[in-house]
Amino acid sequence: MKNYQVVGIGNAVVDVITHADDSFLDLMGIEKGIMQLVDRARSEKLYGAMNDRLQTPGGAVANTVAGVGALGLQTAFIGRVRDDALGQFYASAMTDNGIDFVNPPVENGEDPTSRSMIFVAPDGERSMNTYLGISTGLTSADVPPEVSGNARIMFLEGYLFDHDAGKTAFREAARATKAGGGIAGIAISDPFCVERHRADFLALIEHDLDYVIGNQHEIESLFETDLETSLAKTAEICPLVVCTRSGDGVTVISKGQRVDVPVQKITPVDATGAGDQFAAGFLYGLATKRDLETCAKMGNLCAAEVISHVGPRPQVNMMKTFEAEGLV
Repeated sequence: MKNYQVVGIGNAVVDVITHADDSFLDLMGIEKGIMQLVDRARSEKLYGAMNDRLQTPGGAVANTVAGVGALGLQTAFIGRVRDDALGQFYASAMTDNGIDFVNPPVENGEDPTSRSMIFVAPDGERSMNTYLGISTGLTSADVPPEVSGNARIMFLEGYLFDHDAGKTAFREAARATKAGGGIAGIAISDPFCVERHRADFLALIEHDLDYVIGNQHEIESLFETDLETSLAKTAEICPLVVCTRSGDGVTVISKGQRVDVPVQKITPVDATGAGDQFAAGFLYGLATKRDLETCAKMGNLCAAEVISHVGPRPQVNMMKTFEAEGLV
């Protein structure tokens, strides 16, 4: 039976990227520079209108797991895809990257594989149109106990908390990991997830999770108050709280200890994946028993690398970067 250092559960989304000028965006009714959820009919129309498609496996926690795997740890990802062309692409692409993709594509699934159609304008602005498809139907049946029970670190994606079956799957996965001696935590993902499910979100954090990772707006949304108050309140119910504050660095609070780690400001080429790769670096540090300051520094370096190019996954050997900075 395999032991995994990091296991993620999240939306399995194929990122489909193309270039488009402003007149095309206007013609297709695409609002520039934002992420919009679209229905199946709209997704098929937009997908059909794309010319030079570049496809990459995506999804926030999947990107994090890929980043951790690239650093050499044994990883697995749990997510749903359909047995269609995009689903087969996703499953094989994740496996090619050395990640155990533990769920076979669903045959005869009701919904197609999730995809985010990303239109990149000449000025670099990305307009994302996401169809959530089959991935949001994740239930406990999709989470093999032999995987969750043998994870040292379980990482959950807040977006999937929008569905009751997802909530149940999260609780069961977290408890299986903890019963096996591991730790479980969540990426808050979006303040709106918290707005819709605040009581359940806080109950999960307090009773089933060992760590929580979020940006300033996400952490503030937990208790609907300012950052410092929200950090303190979250730290009262969770052993490890990690908050990224854009260009202002990272705050980590664990069992009464607080560490503030500054970040070197750089102008992003593409900010996609910054939070995902921060989490990858941080969880790598956590999995290899680094101190909290080193974990945060590793996260910052991974985030800085991914925003220096287009695409949500690292393109250089981050271990060499860690070595150059004296972190390993």
